[in-house]
Amino acid sequence: MYDELIRDLRLLVGGVDDNATGVLANAAALIYERTGYFWVGFYMVEDGVLKLAPFQGPAACYRIGFGRGVCGTAWERGCTLVVPDVEEFPGHIACSSLSRSEIVVPLRGADGEVVGVLDIDSREPDAFDDTDREGLESVCVIVAESLNRRPYRS
Repeated sequence: MYDELIRDLRLLVGGVDDNATGVLANAAALIYERTGYFWVGFYMVEDGVLKLAPFQGPAACYRIGFGRGVCGTAWERGCTLVVPDVEEFPGHIACSSLSRSEIVVPLRGADGEVVGVLDIDSREPDAFDDTDREGLESVCVIVAESLNRRPYRS
Protein backbone atom coordinates (compact mmCIF):
# COMPACT_ATOMS: atom_id res chain seq x y z
CA MET A 1 0.00 0.00 0.00
CA TYR A 2 2.71 2.51 0.91
CA ASP A 3 4.61 1.97 -2.35
CA GLU A 4 1.54 3.04 -4.33
CA LEU A 5 0.74 5.86 -1.91
CA ILE A 6 4.28 7.25 -2.14
CA ARG A 7 4.30 6.97 -5.94
CA ASP A 8 0.96 8.76 -6.24
CA LEU A 9 1.91 11.41 -3.68
CA ARG A 10 5.06 12.25 -5.66
CA LEU A 11 2.92 12.72 -8.77
CA LEU A 12 0.35 14.76 -6.87
CA VAL A 13 2.66 17.25 -5.14
CA GLY A 14 5.82 17.12 -7.24
CA GLY A 15 4.78 19.71 -9.82
CA VAL A 16 3.12 22.20 -7.47
CA ASP A 17 5.04 25.45 -7.48
CA ASP A 18 3.43 27.79 -4.95
CA ASN A 19 0.54 26.22 -3.10
CA ALA A 20 1.75 24.82 0.21
CA THR A 21 -1.77 24.68 1.63
CA GLY A 22 -2.85 22.68 -1.42
CA VAL A 23 0.05 20.27 -0.94
CA LEU A 24 -0.97 19.62 2.67
CA ALA A 25 -4.65 19.33 1.76
CA ASN A 26 -4.07 16.88 -1.07
CA ALA A 27 -1.58 14.84 0.95
CA ALA A 28 -4.08 14.54 3.83
CA ALA A 29 -6.88 13.61 1.41
CA LEU A 30 -4.79 10.97 -0.36
CA ILE A 31 -3.64 9.35 2.88
CA TYR A 32 -7.18 9.43 4.30
CA GLU A 33 -8.66 7.95 1.14
CA ARG A 34 -6.08 5.16 0.84
CA THR A 35 -5.83 4.15 4.50
CA GLY A 36 -9.35 4.68 5.80
CA TYR A 37 -8.07 5.96 9.14
CA PHE A 38 -10.40 8.01 11.35
CA TRP A 39 -8.46 11.29 11.15
CA VAL A 40 -5.52 12.35 8.95
CA GLY A 41 -4.06 15.82 9.02
CA PHE A 42 -1.29 18.25 9.62
CA TYR A 43 -0.37 20.67 12.36
CA MET A 44 2.21 23.31 11.42
CA VAL A 45 4.53 25.22 13.74
CA GLU A 46 3.52 28.87 13.84
CA ASP A 47 4.05 31.46 16.57
CA GLY A 48 5.52 28.85 18.92
CA VAL A 49 2.61 26.39 18.75
CA LEU A 50 1.32 23.70 16.43
CA LYS A 51 -1.65 25.14 14.54
CA LEU A 52 -4.28 23.09 12.78
CA ALA A 53 -3.62 22.84 9.05
CA PRO A 54 -5.40 20.85 6.30
CA PHE A 55 -6.96 17.58 7.45
CA GLN A 56 -9.60 14.96 6.69
CA GLY A 57 -12.01 13.72 9.35
CA PRO A 58 -14.03 15.23 12.17
CA ALA A 59 -13.33 18.63 13.74
CA ALA A 60 -10.01 18.91 15.56
CA CYS A 61 -8.10 20.93 18.13
CA TYR A 62 -6.89 24.32 16.87
CA ARG A 63 -3.60 24.61 18.78
CA ILE A 64 -1.22 22.25 20.51
CA GLY A 65 1.65 23.41 22.68
CA PHE A 66 5.27 22.26 22.52
CA GLY A 67 5.58 19.01 24.46
CA ARG A 68 1.80 18.66 24.92
CA GLY A 69 -0.11 15.58 23.83
CA VAL A 70 1.19 13.18 21.22
CA CYS A 71 1.66 15.88 18.55
CA GLY A 72 3.48 18.31 20.81
CA THR A 73 5.66 15.52 22.20
CA ALA A 74 6.63 14.35 18.69
CA TRP A 75 7.52 17.97 17.90
CA GLU A 76 9.57 18.29 21.09
CA ARG A 77 11.42 14.99 20.61
CA GLY A 78 11.74 15.36 16.83
CA CYS A 79 10.79 11.75 16.23
CA THR A 80 7.84 9.62 15.19
CA LEU A 81 5.58 8.48 18.00
CA VAL A 82 3.40 5.39 17.70
CA VAL A 83 0.79 5.21 20.46
CA PRO A 84 -1.07 1.87 20.66
CA ASP A 85 -3.57 3.17 23.25
CA VAL A 86 -4.06 6.93 23.49
CA GLU A 87 -5.66 6.62 26.92
CA GLU A 88 -2.34 5.36 28.27
CA PHE A 89 -0.32 8.26 26.83
CA PRO A 90 0.38 10.80 29.60
CA GLY A 91 -1.19 14.14 28.71
CA HIS A 92 -3.03 12.86 25.64
CA ILE A 93 -5.23 15.59 24.15
CA ALA A 94 -8.58 14.05 23.24
CA CYS A 95 -9.91 15.98 20.26
CA SER A 96 -12.28 13.03 19.75
CA SER A 97 -13.25 10.32 22.20
CA LEU A 98 -13.43 7.92 19.23
CA SER A 99 -9.66 7.98 18.70
CA ARG A 100 -8.02 4.86 20.16
CA SER A 101 -4.50 4.83 18.70
CA GLU A 102 -2.31 7.39 16.99
CA ILE A 103 0.85 7.95 14.99
CA VAL A 104 2.54 11.34 14.67
CA VAL A 105 5.39 11.96 12.24
CA PRO A 106 7.46 15.18 12.22
CA LEU A 107 7.88 17.28 9.07
CA ARG A 108 11.29 18.89 8.78
CA GLY A 109 12.27 22.12 7.11
CA ALA A 110 15.33 22.56 4.90
CA ASP A 111 17.38 23.33 8.02
CA GLY A 112 16.31 20.09 9.71
CA GLU A 113 14.05 21.78 12.25
CA VAL A 114 10.56 20.39 12.83
CA VAL A 115 8.10 22.66 10.97
CA GLY A 116 4.98 20.56 11.52
CA VAL A 117 3.63 17.09 12.08
CA LEU A 118 1.46 14.57 10.29
CA ASP A 119 -1.09 13.24 12.76
CA ILE A 120 -3.15 10.10 12.10
CA ASP A 121 -5.74 8.64 14.45
CA SER A 122 -7.47 5.28 14.31
CA ARG A 123 -10.66 4.08 15.97
CA GLU A 124 -8.89 0.76 16.53
CA PRO A 125 -6.37 0.19 19.33
CA ASP A 126 -2.83 -0.74 18.27
CA ALA A 127 -3.53 0.16 14.62
CA PHE A 128 0.00 1.26 13.70
CA ASP A 129 3.22 -0.71 13.34
CA ASP A 130 6.76 -0.31 11.95
CA THR A 131 5.48 -0.64 8.38
CA ASP A 132 3.19 2.35 8.97
CA ARG A 133 5.98 4.29 10.67
CA GLU A 134 8.40 3.71 7.79
CA GLY A 135 5.79 4.39 5.11
CA LEU A 136 4.51 7.58 6.74
CA GLU A 137 8.03 8.84 7.39
CA SER A 138 8.65 8.48 3.64
CA VAL A 139 5.40 10.34 2.97
CA CYS A 140 6.55 13.16 5.24
CA VAL A 141 9.87 13.44 3.40
CA ILE A 142 7.97 13.98 0.13
CA VAL A 143 5.62 16.53 1.71
CA ALA A 144 8.51 18.34 3.40
CA GLU A 145 10.51 18.48 0.17
CA SER A 146 7.54 20.11 -1.50
CA LEU A 147 6.98 22.54 1.38
CA ASN A 148 10.66 23.44 1.53
CA ARG A 149 10.26 24.96 -1.91
CA ARG A 150 7.67 27.39 -0.56
CA PRO A 151 6.64 28.77 2.85
CA TYR A 152 3.47 27.56 4.54
CA ARG A 153 1.07 30.30 5.59
CA SER A 154 -2.13 29.51 7.44
